[in-house]
Amino acid sequence: MHIRICIFIIFLHNRICNMITLLEQSDRLIASVNLDFKRYLFDVIKWSNRLIGIKGARGTGKTTLLLQWVKAQHLPVEKAAYFSLDDLYFTAHTLKDTVTQFHKNGGVILALDEVHKYKNWSLEIKNIYDFFPDLKIIFTGSSIIDISKQEGDLSRRALMYELPGLSYREYLSLQGIIDLPIISLDELLFNTVKVKMMIPKDFRPLAHFGNYLNYGYYPFGLADVPSVHQRINQLIRTIVEVDMAELKDFDIRNARKLLQLVYIIAQQVPFKPNITTLAAKTGIHRNSLNNYLYYLEQAKIISLLFSAGISTAVLQKPEKIFLNNTTLLAALAEEQSNIGTVRETFFLSQLRSLHKVQLPKHGDFLVNGIYTFEVGGKGKSQKQISGLENAWIVKDDMELPMLNTLPLWMFGLLY
Repeated sequence: MHIRICIFIIFLHNRICNMITLLEQSDRLIASVNLDFKRYLFDVIKWSNRLIGIKGARGTGKTTLLLQWVKAQHLPVEKAAYFSLDDLYFTAHTLKDTVTQFHKNGGVILALDEVHKYKNWSLEIKNIYDFFPDLKIIFTGSSIIDISKQEGDLSRRALMYELPGLSYREYLSLQGIIDLPIISLDELLFNTVKVKMMIPKDFRPLAHFGNYLNYGYYPFGLADVPSVHQRINQLIRTIVEVDMAELKDFDIRNARKLLQLVYIIAQQVPFKPNITTLAAKTGIHRNSLNNYLYYLEQAKIISLLFSAGISTAVLQKPEKIFLNNTTLLAALAEEQSNIGTVRETFFLSQLRSLHKVQLPKHGDFLVNGIYTFEVGGKGKSQKQISGLENAWIVKDDMELPMLNTLPLWMFGLLY
């Protein structure tokens, strides 16, 4: 009997010590995060909800956003803590047991990072949500995850958000260049007088635009500009070889072929896919290609553009394939990218986060099924949109809007 008591005491002591270590690590991380700059999503999320999920690609700043919000609550770590589920601690301890102990000690807010790294994460979070009604949970995960397809369906419980990379507006603010307000698409299209008043007269937007296009999409790239493209190449490899391994329908043996597919697309964007040719070049079975293109889009490596009026409920061949953003384009293209490709990639990356974008019969992009845009340089004429209603020319060499011609850079103010 005494031996059993001693074993139990040792077990309890180790459990408490492990929890203390976890909380100490949380405290250090929360204390070290800076609140000077916050992503736009910080002010969009309805933090009053009891279960919040934030998806996003690697490198977009989900962890920082999570830590910033916890820090802003001004609560001691035993009440509001941050746990990363890829921590070695969770290879020997269950999330449910850890949260139970945290709750017993007075915990009321729990921020869970990298949930997709923990087996059965959605089922355990569902149980925690149901069993501890006074506990608020905010979790982050890969943009690849689909919570409606997890074993524990959180789609009816969690309020989900997605964090894209930096907009041009956020880049300018993070670099300490200028703080500009968010401008809605409707304001940009229909209230140019108001928009012009929002832009300081001495601000030269094109002076910084090239730098953003080259390396400004990912927050981590701003701290180490010379190596940003190398880090992006490593990032893509990690997404394909590690993150996609979590997908039930993905055969990890095809990881190398998928990396080859990314490379082929990167050298030819905007890419008009021929499934038979792609299958032959990559060795991926043509029946699997559409699935793999979809996975790459969910991972925010590529963007698929479908024709207007075509349902995307069933996976099918896209009309065009772009890289997800211009920083990816600069990192992956062996030769300097065509300026037209850069323009279109930027436009798509800034619009896609908040609006539905398709390929119209006339023009380059159809947004929300209503607005047509033709994107080009100073020589771009009105020919492609002649006779179309709700149509605009977008140019990369102008600072302010004029009639139905809009500056490309201003689409970077949408979030």
